[in-house]
Amino acid sequence: MVLEIADIRILPGQQAGFEAAIAKGVATVLPKAAGFIRAQVHHCVETPERYVLQIEWESIEAHNVGFRQGPLFIEWRGLIGGYFAQPPLVEHFDRVV
Repeated sequence: MVLEIADIRILPGQQAGFEAAIAKGVATVLPKAAGFIRAQVHHCVETPERYVLQIEWESIEAHNVGFRQGPLFIEWRGLIGGYFAQPPLVEHFDRVV
């Protein structure tokens, strides 16, 4: 299992639209991806335009190859990409404890 963490900054005042769009994507797009396990989205208390998306994948290849190089990624970005103030910082993590 690998954990993808995306640090997302959205355009000011777009919280409601972004939250609806990402909720739709988590419910309808991500579950179709091979290797997807689960996802969570967190909203920053101190910085209203900041979100953290956590997605568990069976492997890094499931995310980087299977999802990002396939048609589901285009659908995913079509839902949420218009809200981005800048490209998200995306990194992958292995569980230690």
